[in-house]
Amino acid sequence: MKKLNILAAGAAFTFAAVGAAQAQTSPTLEATKQRGQVNCIVSEATAGFSSPDDKGVWRGIDVDVCRAVSSAIFGSPDKVKFIPTTSKVRFTALQSGEGDILSRNTTWTLVRDVNLGFEFTGVTFYDGQGFMVRKSLGVKSAKELDGASVCVSTGTTTELNLADYFRANNMKYNGVVIEGADAIIKAYESGRCDVYTTDKSGLAGDRTKLSAPDEHMILPETISKEPLGPSVRHGDQAWGDIVRWVQYAMIEAEEYGVTSANVDDLKANSTNPVHRRLLGVEGDLGKMLGLSNDWAYNVIKQVGNYGESYERNVGPSTRVNIPREGSPNALWTKGGLIYAIPVR
Repeated sequence: MKKLNILAAGAAFTFAAVGAAQAQTSPTLEATKQRGQVNCIVSEATAGFSSPDDKGVWRGIDVDVCRAVSSAIFGSPDKVKFIPTTSKVRFTALQSGEGDILSRNTTWTLVRDVNLGFEFTGVTFYDGQGFMVRKSLGVKSAKELDGASVCVSTGTTTELNLADYFRANNMKYNGVVIEGADAIIKAYESGRCDVYTTDKSGLAGDRTKLSAPDEHMILPETISKEPLGPSVRHGDQAWGDIVRWVQYAMIEAEEYGVTSANVDDLKANSTNPVHRRLLGVEGDLGKMLGLSNDWAYNVIKQVGNYGESYERNVGPSTRVNIPREGSPNALWTKGGLIYAIPVR
């Protein structure tokens, strides 16, 4: 009897804890609802990640994260204010409350997660740092860059990785430290530096902005791990949960074949338990997040699954042209690292 009583007490505690979790409120969510929009900190112009098109509409993987959060909260992907920032001021903008989400090709590191007081909600793109040079330089490997001048963005892990790489390989370099993506590209193209270094996805996008892209090449070496993803401030766990599970919902949708094109049919007709939970037909998952039960349906219908976002922003059909196949950004079922925690 004593053992049964202990089990009963444990069960009661568990249900109480679940009830408490469901009752949690998010000050950030409430503020977002009151102002009628999500404030999203993005880069000034990083092709494929966050950049305004020729009509001034923001596009990119990082942009889609914020549009998806807007869809989950408001049932519309358009309730977003995009706040472009340089690498140097992006963290201040989040810390000060200017933005609700920092979704700006930002690397998840221990210092940023702990010391700066941010909570990274997941990885949207697995990247790594590389080097771009003019073909006329005659260089085929990063290990041939001893004595080169290198353009690099200030206030980034890129700057630190650059120093580590040259030191580890007993090479010297002249750092040309610049703030602002466009300013770096102009400096590199004007000849202020021999080499431009940043994440390889950024190099692929920035190469397309050069007047003669075919005269430049990205060297084969990848010198760092750069898991890129959105972050929020510490202190509002419920808000972090919303951003995190929006990301996982997009990935799980791809894993189970749910797209913006078939989501209505699956919601109406599918008997698959995963589809029914994800799309709000069964269960009460939305209530746990402080959202409506069709939150994930709205995300997928209006923004798409992870694969759809990837393909339209950085996939082979875009000018950025970063194939997923054989890369860490493939689904885990295809040898990659993209893996959703179960939405259940």
